[in-house]
Amino acid sequence: MIGRLKGQLVYTEPPSHLIVDVNGVGYEVEVPTSVFFELPELNHQVTLVIHHLVREDASILYGFRSFAQRELFRTLLKVNGIGAKSALAILSTMSSAEFAQVIQEQNVTAIVKVPGIGKKTAQRLIIEMKDKVDVTTMDGGDPNQPQASRFGIRAEAESALQALGFKPAEATQMVKQVAKDEMSAEEIIRLCLQLKGAG
Repeated sequence: MIGRLKGQLVYTEPPSHLIVDVNGVGYEVEVPTSVFFELPELNHQVTLVIHHLVREDASILYGFRSFAQRELFRTLLKVNGIGAKSALAILSTMSSAEFAQVIQEQNVTAIVKVPGIGKKTAQRLIIEMKDKVDVTTMDGGDPNQPQASRFGIRAEAESALQALGFKPAEATQMVKQVAKDEMSAEEIIRLCLQLKGAG
């Protein structure tokens, strides 16, 4: 089983597909959108922690930036009704720390904003994950930081941008580029539009 890849990034296809060349062998990898937009430029070196999923009809590599992120992905796969596609969507929509905070706050509304996750699945996630996630140990989460409120504001800004015609992955990346903890949703949206105009 493959647990880690270190090689040259030779191909990317938004929002989640890439190929890493390791000693002449190209490995196709699926990654969360958050990881995709943090990738180096093509032909630069990249290191990914890998979850190797083997099925009867396929062998799929999922890449993450940390062992903690991969562990959350693996834990999500154990939840009834959550497959690899849904787990990847969750990690594309929010950070591990934000997800932990949402689970602790039993915030169904935030979870159903993840593509492919309905209300029943969100409720099941909260029940099954509440004892398995800790905001203080995921992605360097700080329990003194108001992560849940930050997530709510950013999610609001992303939803507004999508309503304006931006694709979900594009809206997420734009918000991530400009958002600061003290900003309101309106400020984030304005800066995103300015950023798009400058681009």
